[in-house]
Amino acid sequence: MARGVGTGSGRRRSRCSSRAPALGAQAGAAASAPPPVTVSLPLQRREAAWTDFTGRFAAVDSVDIRAQVSGYLTEIHFTDGKIVHKGDLLFIIDPRPYQTQLAHAEAGVQAAEAQLLLSNKELWRINALQNSGAVTREQLDQRVQQQDAAEAALAQAKAAVQAAQLNLTFTHVTAPFTGRVSAHRVSVGSLVLGGANASATTLLTTIVSLDPIHLDFQMSEDDYLAYERYVHGARQGAPVDETVEAALSDEQGFPRRGTLDFVDNRVDSSSGTIEARATLPNHDLFIAPGEFAELRLPTSSVHTVLLVPDAAIVSDQSNKLLMTVAADGTVVPKIVQTGGLVDGLREIDGGLRPGDRVVINGLLRAQPGMKVTPEAGSIATPAAATIADPSE
Repeated sequence: MARGVGTGSGRRRSRCSSRAPALGAQAGAAASAPPPVTVSLPLQRREAAWTDFTGRFAAVDSVDIRAQVSGYLTEIHFTDGKIVHKGDLLFIIDPRPYQTQLAHAEAGVQAAEAQLLLSNKELWRINALQNSGAVTREQLDQRVQQQDAAEAALAQAKAAVQAAQLNLTFTHVTAPFTGRVSAHRVSVGSLVLGGANASATTLLTTIVSLDPIHLDFQMSEDDYLAYERYVHGARQGAPVDETVEAALSDEQGFPRRGTLDFVDNRVDSSSGTIEARATLPNHDLFIAPGEFAELRLPTSSVHTVLLVPDAAIVSDQSNKLLMTVAADGTVVPKIVQTGGLVDGLREIDGGLRPGDRVVINGLLRAQPGMKVTPEAGSIATPAAATIADPSE
């Protein structure tokens, strides 16, 4: 019995001792396996280089509406702050004094015409008598002079009519172009001053145009040089892209498009900047003059760029690094030159090749020179990732 018990316990010890080495080998293999990291090739996009600026919108046309004749304001025909169209009636200044002036001027034309008719008849009669010797040369010259004076008086009377008609027209103040009108600066019954004899003309309101609209900004000397090199290089054959992309303060990305249509002729020596301007459509009249906007201007032709997530970039003192994985699984750091953001991804201007596998997840496990287990991933723009989430 004793041998049977001993034999049984010995078998149990033998089984336990045979399993222990297997568990240890698995633990050792797990401990020595390279840590996993997620890698991806950089995303390639066809993009142009852009330079960012801050600008302010300004109206293409802006005008102060002032009285051109003096008189009492009798009517206002617009609502403050609304859109008015070219030719719309805005104000009426009491036209009665100018109607009287026009009637007086028209009467003056009639008198001048009568005087001219009389002068013509007298000249005709004296010409008929000249052949008989009944009149002198001096009398003939006098009649010619009287006819000329009558013609001049008629022309003067007609000019007075035109002036009176013009003044009467000025009593009805209309919009010179389509735009948004400001508040009225004078009320009905106010005496307004205008015309050549007025010491100061009365401001009635202002109007600004809205569509299209200007976007004014300043370029530094370095930015201007970069743009000029792009323009002069493109003249050799490549088309120049004068597209300007802009965004209001609450807009994401650059949803608005315009065209660069003005760059000043000199750099301001005191500020080191040069004035520039783009023109943008504003069909919905949403943008108001005076608003700020972010904009960007192309400074190169379209070319292929490499994009990676900002989170994949490591800072090492003054250098920017990307961790890449070689074919044998070794982590290889690469010093790169970074550019701007493109759809939420960072542009890599140098130091990276399209075929490099970039570590995009697990950076803490990717130490330079160590072995890792690369797992395939992909780089997508944040917008694309957001769209894809609901279907997962």
